[in-house]
Amino acid sequence: MVIDRGASSAHGVALTERVIEAVRRAPEASALDYQHVPWVEGSPQPMAADVLADMVFPSGRPLPPSLRAWLAFDVSLLERYGWFGQDGAFAPRPLDQLVDDELGGPWAEFFTPLAERFGECFLLPGGSDSRRVLAVGEPDAEGEYPVIALDVDDLPFAGLMYPGFDVYLAHTAGLVRMEFPTYTALFEHAIYGSRMRTHAVHRFAGEAYAEFPF
Repeated sequence: MVIDRGASSAHGVALTERVIEAVRRAPEASALDYQHVPWVEGSPQPMAADVLADMVFPSGRPLPPSLRAWLAFDVSLLERYGWFGQDGAFAPRPLDQLVDDELGGPWAEFFTPLAERFGECFLLPGGSDSRRVLAVGEPDAEGEYPVIALDVDDLPFAGLMYPGFDVYLAHTAGLVRMEFPTYTALFEHAIYGSRMRTHAVHRFAGEAYAEFPF
C-alpha cells in the first residue's frame, strides 16, 4: 500500500478500517507468516456497542481510536492473548509481570526497573524470542499508544517498534510494507517517524529504546 506523507488514511481509525476490510475477506488467514495465528476463529465477535462506549483502561486512560474500531469488529483475537479477565474487563500487566508470564522468571527481574513506566501492558501476536506489547500511557497526536518490542535473545531489550495499534495492525496484515533492519526502524519513516519521536520523549527520555541494564 502506498500512502501519501501525512495522509489521514495512514493513521488511526481510517487505517484500522482498511485492515478490517482485509480481514473480513479472509478471517481464517493467519496474522503471522511464521506461526499460525488466525485473525478470527469462526466468526468475528464484536464487543457490544453499549459496553464499548463506556470502556476505558483501568488507569482511566481512553482507548486509542484504532483499538476501539477493532473491538467493534472483533474481541476474540485479543481474548486469546489475555487482554480480558473473567468479568470481561481489561486485564493489563506491568511489564515485568508480562515478561515473567511469557518469557520466564529469570528474565523478568531485568525488566523490573521499567515496570513503573510500563505498568499497563497488553500482549500482541508476534515474535519468537521477542514479544510485541501495547503499552498504555501518554498518547501521541493520533490518540494512540505505542507498541514496544521486547527481546531476550542476546541482552534484554525494550524499545519502540510501532507508533500505535493502528500501524501494528496494518503492518501485520500486510497493508503497509516496511522493512525492519532493527526494531526501532520506524524512527526514520517519512510518515510515522514523528509519532515515534513523540513516544520516545514520553517513554525513554527521547531515546528509541532503554539501554541495558535498565
